[in-house]
Amino acid sequence: MSSLIILRGNSGSGKSSVAKVLQRKIGRNTLMIPQDIVRREMLYANDGRDTAALPLLIDLITYGYSHCEYVILEGILNADWYEPLFAAARKLFGDRIFAYYYDIPFDETIKRHETKANRFDFGEAEMRSWWKEKDFIGIIPETVLKEDISLDDAVNMIFQDITK
Repeated sequence: MSSLIILRGNSGSGKSSVAKVLQRKIGRNTLMIPQDIVRREMLYANDGRDTAALPLLIDLITYGYSHCEYVILEGILNADWYEPLFAAARKLFGDRIFAYYYDIPFDETIKRHETKANRFDFGEAEMRSWWKEKDFIGIIPETVLKEDISLDDAVNMIFQDITK
């Protein structure tokens, strides 16, 4: 039976880094779906309500449900804009969803962003315009991750949760 792991939070919180390490730890045939890659690179689409990325993300989680033991979905994934994605996920995966939300102060996300390879692609002004405080999904319970959790600790905690 397939499981879905959702990693959400504001830009610069650490979602992508955790997703990459977690995928390697889980092993082959683990589908990772990075929202940024789908929306910005594959589709070159704007974000927002009714983004062109929404149907593709739903198709990708559906593929993962049918063909993979684990699916990792990571991104900012604004709770209001992506509600149809979360509803589709609930319908597909039921209680096999492990969702995590990075609740990290804005200043810390800026510090983390400055260490990334894409730090020159956008900066503080853009990050502030995307910022949404405590943007919880609501229809799917999320475990809150704070700024003091290390990458390794987050990966190990999630791995333990999904392999219980």
